Amino acid sequence: MEEKAKGKSGLLSDRVAERIMSMIADGNLSPGERLPGERQLAEKMGVSRVSVRAALQSLKAQGFLEAVQGGGTRILAAASDMTSPLGELAKVKEQNLHDLAEIRALLEVWAARRAAERATDEQIEELGQALEKQEQQKSSATKAKASQEFNFHYMVGKASGSAVYMHIMDVIRDIIDESIEFHQYDLFQEPAEDGLALSQHKDVLEAIKSRDGLAAKVAMRSHLSWVLDSYENERERLNSETQSAE
Repeated sequence: MEEKAKGKSGLLSDRVAERIMSMIADGNLSPGERLPGERQLAEKMGVSRVSVRAALQSLKAQGFLEAVQGGGTRILAAASDMTSPLGELAKVKEQNLHDLAEIRALLEVWAARRAAERATDEQIEELGQALEKQEQQKSSATKAKASQEFNFHYMVGKASGSAVYMHIMDVIRDIIDESIEFHQYDLFQEPAEDGLALSQHKDVLEAIKSRDGLAAKVAMRSHLSWVLDSYENERERLNSETQSAE
C-alpha cells in the first residue's frame, strides 16, 4: 500500500508526480526523452519505488508519459495527436508548407535568441556536432541529409531551455521534417544552395557560441527568410509555366 505524506499534502506519489512535472516544465526533460528508471528516481527523490511507480502510472493516465517497448517510460507532447492532421494539410497544398515556414520563422528566431542566452557548453558542443554531420551529408540526396538539417534546428530549440517550445516542436516535428525533405528534393536542387544553407547554419551557431542573442536572432531570421524567398520564387516559376501552357 502506498505511503501517505505527512500533513495535508496527500499521497506521496502525488508529490513525486509534481516533481517529475516540474522537471518537464523546467526543460530538464524534453518530449521524446526517456525518464530514468524507477530505482534511480526513487533514490534521487528519497522515496520508495512503490511511490514512483504510482506517480508514473498517474502521469501515463493523464497523457504526459507512455511506456516504451522493452521497458522504461518516455515523455509525450501534450498534443501529439495534432501531428497527423498537420501532415495531411501539407500534402494537400504546397501553400501550407509556405505557411509553416512563416510560422517557423517566428518561432525559431525566438528560440535562437534564447539559445544564445541560455545554452550550456554541452549543448553548444552538440550543435557543433550536428553541423558537422550536416556538412558530411551536403553532397548527398538522401533522407539522412534532411534529417541532419532538422536535427540542427531541433538542437537549437533544445538549447533554448524552454519546455513550452520543445513541446510545440514535438507536436509539429513530423511536418517540419517533411517540409525540409521538400526543400532538399524540390526547392533547393543546386549544390550552391546546399552550401548557402550550411553557411547560414554556421552563422547561427557562431552567434550562439558568442552568447549574442541579437546576432543569433538576425542569423536565424536571415536563414528562414531565404527559405521563404525560395518558396516565392518557386511559386512564380510554376505560375509562369501554367500561363505559358494556356
